[in-house]
Amino acid sequence: MDKLTLRQSAALRNVRAWLFIVACLVFAMVIVGGATRLTDSGLSITEWQPLLGAIPPLTHADWQAAFERYKLIPEYTVINSGMTLAEFKFIYWWEWAHRFLGRIIGAVFLLPLLFFAFTKRLPVGAWPRLAAIFVLGGLQGALGWYMVRSGLVDRVDVSQYRLSAHLTLAAIIFTGVVWAALRIGREPLHITERERGAALICGLIILQIAAGGFVAGLDAGKGYNTWPLIEGALVPDGLFPVTPWWRNFFETAMTVQFTHRVIAYVLAVTVTAHTYLARTKSAVLLLAAVLAQVALGIWTLLAMAPLWLSLLHQGGAFLLLAAALWNLHKLLSRSPAPDRR
Repeated sequence: MDKLTLRQSAALRNVRAWLFIVACLVFAMVIVGGATRLTDSGLSITEWQPLLGAIPPLTHADWQAAFERYKLIPEYTVINSGMTLAEFKFIYWWEWAHRFLGRIIGAVFLLPLLFFAFTKRLPVGAWPRLAAIFVLGGLQGALGWYMVRSGLVDRVDVSQYRLSAHLTLAAIIFTGVVWAALRIGREPLHITERERGAALICGLIILQIAAGGFVAGLDAGKGYNTWPLIEGALVPDGLFPVTPWWRNFFETAMTVQFTHRVIAYVLAVTVTAHTYLARTKSAVLLLAAVLAQVALGIWTLLAMAPLWLSLLHQGGAFLLLAAALWNLHKLLSRSPAPDRR
């Protein structure tokens, strides 16, 4: 690690606070995005205007024009025909809030980044990595519009593939911001077998979040609402009705839900083993978080995925990811620094 200047050392506390604020905003973005999806609001704005789109309809004529554009897409003609303007405003505000919060996050990230970089308050190697996170944020906005486009012509909802990609990239950005906040100004990483296990857990959680995106995209949580059995069996019949077989993991509701369950079991077992081997407070906290998330997932399933429980479960996944990152950070902090001789 390059030696920090006095200015950089003095600024580390403020830099970390800024990054944790950004992480909290990304977490809020995930919750608002989940609500947007679960209230079927995501297709209410049929245009992508990165700058002018920050201004919502201001007059009755503006609202009517936005509503008329919405009436042209399949979601309205097939599902919401007869919707009133007041009902349209409800779904519009969810989508507008989701997009507006994305713009807020961009500003809250970029402006302090420029200030810290140009006033030389960031460690030399930090600002390029942080700039890369900002670029990912811009790509996330484009990916969000790419997702919305999939539901504007031939479908009444968005592609589950694009929805999962959008959610997964949010998890990656969240990981990058939290990890930067935890590790900026720290000693270089010294990876042992124990830390590799902790890093694997972080990867498993991101994989589970991606699988959860497919569950949400197919509304798979609203069916097969029994546990631990599905259709009366631990491994139900009919998991692979579609050919080729691999498409079932992404397009068949039962298979998607079954996969989500299996990853949860693997994650719970892996974290339990890791906690036994690591014997640290951060690992115990991680185990408590994963067990709570599993219990919350079962509750959400048995309750047929109501909005508030589904959002709690989605938020819990990101809190679990934060706990896993914290655990990895603490293990690295306990490890001996690399020999610089």
